[in-house]
Amino acid sequence: MTAEGDGGHPVPAPMRLVRVGLHSQGEPLALMRTDCHVCRSEGLHARARVEIAAGGRQVTARLLPVEAGLLNLHEIGLSEDAWARLGAAAGAVATVRPAPVAGSMSLVRRKLYGGRLTEADFAAILGDVQAGLLSDVQLAAFLSAGAALPLDDEETTALTSAMVAVGERLDWGVPRVMDKHCVGGLPGNRTTPIVVAIAAACGLVIPKTSSRAITSPAGTADTMETLAPVDLDLSAIRRVVEAEGGCIVWGGAVRLSPADDAFVRIEREIDLDAEGQLIASVLSKKIAAGSTHVVIDIPVGPTAKVRTADAAASLAARLSLVGTRLGLNVACLLTDGTQPVGRGIGPAPEARDVLAVLRRDPGAPQDLASRALVLAAALLEAGGAAPPGGGADLARRVLEDGRASAKFEAICEAQGGLRQPPEAAQTHEVTAPEGGRIATIDNRRLARLAKLAGAPGNLAAGLTLAVRAGDTVIKGQPLFRLHAASQGEIAYALEYWSRAPAITVSN
Repeated sequence: MTAEGDGGHPVPAPMRLVRVGLHSQGEPLALMRTDCHVCRSEGLHARARVEIAAGGRQVTARLLPVEAGLLNLHEIGLSEDAWARLGAAAGAVATVRPAPVAGSMSLVRRKLYGGRLTEADFAAILGDVQAGLLSDVQLAAFLSAGAALPLDDEETTALTSAMVAVGERLDWGVPRVMDKHCVGGLPGNRTTPIVVAIAAACGLVIPKTSSRAITSPAGTADTMETLAPVDLDLSAIRRVVEAEGGCIVWGGAVRLSPADDAFVRIEREIDLDAEGQLIASVLSKKIAAGSTHVVIDIPVGPTAKVRTADAAASLAARLSLVGTRLGLNVACLLTDGTQPVGRGIGPAPEARDVLAVLRRDPGAPQDLASRALVLAAALLEAGGAAPPGGGADLARRVLEDGRASAKFEAICEAQGGLRQPPEAAQTHEVTAPEGGRIATIDNRRLARLAKLAGAPGNLAAGLTLAVRAGDTVIKGQPLFRLHAASQGEIAYALEYWSRAPAITVSN
């Protein structure tokens, strides 16, 4: 309902704000009684979107109508996400009105029906994303359209450019700013902290902004969060980089590509990571972070994200093409993605692998160390810290003589202090049902197991592998250990394991 202002124009109805403690995984929600004057006068319904304003700030939220009892007639309940974005105090009075219609949905429909989109079209869509005018269902439609009707090179370039334009863009004042990325799909492939430490120890500038998990049990930011704070603001990031040459932080905290943060949340829900969107997501964040050179790891394997060498070569070519068009030097490395890297899968288990490699522990996973050295070598040569062909030797020496470990610890201290990864409250060992040879390890199923155990939401959760493909085992020998907060999550994981074993043993 609206009232008339001094000029005779309607003004939004006032409502008292109530914090209801509802966690909605990133989507702002607003609760109002079905019989309140706003819902009745405006004809609002479930999934309608409302604009709430208080104290000079506003947020667009999805409406959840509720029956009498939870709220009074003149109260509006806000989810934790809506409350944080509005930044209002309990009991504050807010105005509520129906949210404007998202005009860009006509562009989303154009893509759904096979049309092409321009940079101006993508800018309009991203503008509505920024304003919160597109619901999760509408965001899912946009992302699904780009998967079913793949973005071509021009569209991918246009989307990347538009994503950079709507966020912050950093400038480090140096001619070369390095970065490293993995396209994902390979559990345990946590090379970034090792690579950053080596590169920074060699004098390169490498302000690494990382993502949280999309479809995996851990993203780099999730793993790094078990070792040091990652939610740094821009001034803190600059302080760390000026002091140590590098950082490893969560990019979402500085809104370098805020529209992509909304996409990532939906991609996680629908388990979708289309190629055009992947390219735009990766490169927009690198460009926004001020990077000039990036090395991209593309694992290839039958159960990795990229299944074949041909698909990997095509993706590498597109990444390089779009990067070049937007002034970014991209070098792609096609790597072995047939089985997980290291032993840990999940934030804390992967962090323990990283520390073991950096500290040169005798039992450190050598496959993780070797992979990190290959990527670091490429980065050192691209950044001019080593001559062509000399990156591998330099990277190895920096890791072996302790410079990488010292630099990593210094970066962690600068970010707020190095800490030990948490231990899970519950563990459970899964053993070989029979003797024989480990024939295959399914990356996707292992990742699913770790997620059912609670990763990445519970930073201590996941699993630790005890075998690799090609190993010989006897009946009852450990295959892996699950880490979880409760027996309930372990039961979920074991039930899935019974239906879809991720490790096969052949006689």
